[in-house]
Parts: sequence; structure tokens; C-alpha cells
Amino acid sequence: MAEQLGFDLPGVPALGRADFLVAPSNAVAIAMIEGWQGWSGRKLLLSGPEGSGKTHLTQVWAGLSGAQVVAAQDLAAADVPLLATGHIAVEDVHLLSGNSAEQTALFHLHNMVLAEGNSLLLTGCGAPAHWGIDLPDLASRLAGTTVAQLEPPDDALLAALLAKLFSDRQLSPKPEVISYLVRRIDRSFAGAREIVAALDAASLARKCAVTRGLAATLLDKGGPSG
Repeated sequence: MAEQLGFDLPGVPALGRADFLVAPSNAVAIAMIEGWQGWSGRKLLLSGPEGSGKTHLTQVWAGLSGAQVVAAQDLAAADVPLLATGHIAVEDVHLLSGNSAEQTALFHLHNMVLAEGNSLLLTGCGAPAHWGIDLPDLASRLAGTTVAQLEPPDDALLAALLAKLFSDRQLSPKPEVISYLVRRIDRSFAGAREIVAALDAASLARKCAVTRGLAATLLDKGGPSG
């Protein structure tokens, strides 16, 4: 049967607190986000691999605190004094390696936010010491910031994450599909996202449900995480 082209429309992720899946790998991080008013120095650094829930937790914190959220790479063109008038979250600080203008902007934002009595959330992948921040004053500020670490998922969390990602796309595969994928895909949040998107696209193209057979076919052909 000829396959039809399908529009690969990403699901709309649910980013509320009730939608965040709590497990041992992230329990400390979510507790620190919920207890944000007690942060040491009124700042926190949230670190974890791609797709581990940093953006989700940032949105949870923004909802709790009324904070604005800004991408680190947009800071050089931003109105830093205006951003500093409220709580602020800066995402993907690890992408500022080698960018002196944005590192300088983040350094000033850090100081202004805290001087105004507001709170600051920073996110990034990996250990801050490996982010390539070469502005000494900013590097020292990051080194003095409490880190909440998001770890890779265990089996239970990976299964729950797959179920949520399918649900975000209005898909309801049988439990056997989830169990099969947990055994076969890369043990990462990014791998879970990739396989769910690929299965969604394949099911649209073939006009069929997401089944274990479809998953096996996709993975055996060298699809995401196969």
C-alpha cells in the first residue's frame, strides 16, 4: 500500500505542575523549584541533559513566581534593566560559550536582579564548569550558585514519559508498546521525544495505529534510537 504524506505537527506539551512526572531522578529539583522562596542567595541553577524537563520546570517556576523567561542567547539585545525589575529565568546558559556580549549581559542581569531583591533561575546542560564561560566575574557567580541536577530517567520514569509524550499528541498506544520502547530506545529524554515523533509521523503516513509492530519496523530500519 502506498504511504501518504502526513503533516508532522508536534503535539502541544502540557507544562503545568500536575503534568511534571516526579521520580527519584528529578525529585530534588522539583522540590527546590517548589521551595523557590528559600533559595540560597535567591538564585538556582537547574542542570540536566537535553529534554530532561528543564523547560517544563522553568515554566512551573514562572507560574509559581510570576517570572519572565528569556533565552540566554537573546540577552545581548534585551533590555536588561527592565528584565531585572522582576523574577527572571534564563534558559540554556551553556550556549553562551565564546559569546562575550551575552555573557556580559547575563553578568549584569545577575547582579541587577539580586540587587532588586528578585530571584533568578538559570538552566543549562551539563556541569556549569564545562559551559565555557570565559568571563571571570560571571563564571564566579555561576560557581557560587546552588545546582539542582536532573538525572537521566529510570525505567519507570521513561515509561511514564513515553506515555505523556504520546498523550500530548493525542495517541494512546497499548502498554505493550511502551514496554517495548523502554527496552529498545536510548535511555534519554531526547530519545523518547524522537521516537514518539517518528511513530506519530509513521502512523499518519500509513494511516494506522501506533503498534509494537510499527515500532519494531521503525527501529529495525535504523529509526530514532534503533
